[in-house]
Amino acid sequence: MASLLLKNGRVVTADSDSVCDILIEGETIVSIGRKLAADGAEVIDCTGKIIVPGGIDPHVHLDMPFMGTFSSDTHETGTRAALHGGTTTVIDFVLQKQGHSLREALTEWQGRATGTAVGDYSFHMAVTDFNPGTKEEIKDMVAEGITSFKTFMAYKGALMIDDAQMVGLMQEVKKHGALVTAHATNGDMIDTLIAQHRAQGKLTPLYHYLSQPEVTESEASGRFADIANYTGVNAYIVHLTCEGALNQVRRATERNQRVFVETCIQYLLLDASLYEDEANGAKYVMSPPLREKKDQETLWAGINQGLVQVVGTDHCPFMLAQKLVGKDDFSKIPNGHPAIEHRMELLFSEGVSKGRISLQKFVAVTSTNPARIFGMFPRKGTISIGADADLVVFDPEKKHTISAATHHMNVDYSAYEGWELTGKIDTVLLRGQVAVDGGQTKVGRGYGKFIRRGVTAF
Repeated sequence: MASLLLKNGRVVTADSDSVCDILIEGETIVSIGRKLAADGAEVIDCTGKIIVPGGIDPHVHLDMPFMGTFSSDTHETGTRAALHGGTTTVIDFVLQKQGHSLREALTEWQGRATGTAVGDYSFHMAVTDFNPGTKEEIKDMVAEGITSFKTFMAYKGALMIDDAQMVGLMQEVKKHGALVTAHATNGDMIDTLIAQHRAQGKLTPLYHYLSQPEVTESEASGRFADIANYTGVNAYIVHLTCEGALNQVRRATERNQRVFVETCIQYLLLDASLYEDEANGAKYVMSPPLREKKDQETLWAGINQGLVQVVGTDHCPFMLAQKLVGKDDFSKIPNGHPAIEHRMELLFSEGVSKGRISLQKFVAVTSTNPARIFGMFPRKGTISIGADADLVVFDPEKKHTISAATHHMNVDYSAYEGWELTGKIDTVLLRGQVAVDGGQTKVGRGYGKFIRRGVTAF
């Protein structure tokens, strides 16, 4: 059994910070302490470096069929890019087709991921057609380690379920101790605004943003929280973007309800002014759209207040040619944003290095909290004896520049082209193996494992 010894690193978890050594045997951490020795172990000197748990991105869409095309990263290219960015585990979304079973959808996604993923992965199950047959399948999914069920309150006719189906799904999921997540935007209102703008010939990317005003998200977030409160199910809002929506969660806490909240790196750093650039605005078309500066301030504050527990990506990349299908009509632009590779370095540089959040909070929102919420803790999301040896060695002072010319995502542009960051990932370990070192991939296609998950332990 191969041994690996990381020496003299500043080891940071969500609740600790100390300079020590980490001894790894096989896939797991076996000892943590000062001046550890291990005969025959390979030694990595981490002096002056920060060691954090491998990142967990609980919101990615790999090889996903959407709007007549597929997202451009496969489970191979997407998880490889994630590893380069310090994310060792991702949770992808299986999308049930209306009129078909959850099992059929899972089999389809397993066919894409099994034997191809480079990094570890799990699945959420997106329920788009809740009926008596689907209801019977919930317990089977939970038994197989798929313990979170996504709902869409938008995309009518394709993904959206109504409130009656939402109540039924929540009641069934509650029986099994699992979690319901929501894309919380008011689909009917958005569809009406899209139709109005198109009828008026307002077709530029700016009108994607104007078709999804803040009220569409705040209303749906409040409705989702209310229904979850009634049913008593564990509830989680994905990609929350704005002050109005977060205020709905604040109000839920007043009745002692817990609603988990995820935001995404783009909503912390980018804003809606990008839609005014007609030539490049399509790059930033995602749902919900980018918001205002005041919303960024709210989200940073929400992280520090504990109202926002997770920073993910909603990584759903499309090539420029795919995006430009909608160059003459914003409603035809595939929605999505590439960020799986840059989430952790961006959040470290813009959050930790600039004093917006602590190192412990950085670890919590990128790794520990998603591990706890999605039933992977303490195997994932922490640095402790018995945990998987998923570790990221960071040089906190090293500067580098993001560019599509050097990233590993299968997409031909970067939303952060030319951004100079402070803090660079040196080495990434996945289950005790050096997966990335000095910018080179050290593990191959199929190394990634499916991670069976338990229920929420937060």
